[in-house]
Amino acid sequence: MAPPKGKGWKDIRNGSILQCLEAITLGMPFEVWKTRMGRFRNETTTQAFRGVYEAGGGGTSGVLRFWQGSGPKMVESASKGAVLLFAKESIKDSALGMGMNPTLTGFVAGAGGGICQVSVMGPCTFLVTALVTNTGEKKSVGSIINTAWTKNGIKGFYPGGTAIAFRQATNWASRQGFTDAVRGVMLHTFHDPKNNPNAKLSVGQEVSSGMIGGFLACWNHPFEVARIEAQARAAAGEPSKSMVRVLRDVHGEYGMQGLFQGLFPRVCLGIWQTLFMVTGANIVKEYLN
Repeated sequence: MAPPKGKGWKDIRNGSILQCLEAITLGMPFEVWKTRMGRFRNETTTQAFRGVYEAGGGGTSGVLRFWQGSGPKMVESASKGAVLLFAKESIKDSALGMGMNPTLTGFVAGAGGGICQVSVMGPCTFLVTALVTNTGEKKSVGSIINTAWTKNGIKGFYPGGTAIAFRQATNWASRQGFTDAVRGVMLHTFHDPKNNPNAKLSVGQEVSSGMIGGFLACWNHPFEVARIEAQARAAAGEPSKSMVRVLRDVHGEYGMQGLFQGLFPRVCLGIWQTLFMVTGANIVKEYLN
């Protein structure tokens, strides 16, 4: 069945708006906090939080440090949100139209949307990581862009590309898939859809599903550690390593704990993003329908 006229443009618009709102509120602080922990793996969760604050000089400047890199992050959010929702919803509608199981559809649609994001978000995540992990002379976004372009051209903006692809595919496959699975359980538990085919979850139940889905989706955190390490090494001018080599080195030096360093802010970020880009998308779609 063909999508409603103009639906694709609505998904692009809604995706950009939802992702920007997610980032500019709590998304950006969680991202900065998580990125610092992923790079400086000797710091505890509290030490990393304090480290971000103190790097900004404390006070208002210290608080604003959690929004460092907001410029490139907004570009990333607007573009990747549009790509994610357009691709994810298109794949989801097509799969459901072919009779695919709703939970399986969620995993497939999420993976497809996540992979499509990589092309637009690689350079922006690189810039944010370079700003957050820089401990030497302060660098501007312009100087980082100029250095990356001069050294490696367009390839200089995609270090850790494999890790980003694995992270995004598993991120949104898990967030969408787990959330849809929890939604299905809640629907059958609280609303008995067999006797009431038009039964719908309440807003509170939708939010609870998104929170659980976002939490469960953080199983793939080692890919995020590999992405941060690869991009931070590139920003510091260090030799690049493959994703497998990075994971092996981190495990060898820090053990299993190193692969999950920064998990707490990542869980917070995962829940926050899922509430906007999965639960929020469902609520917006239901409202528009």
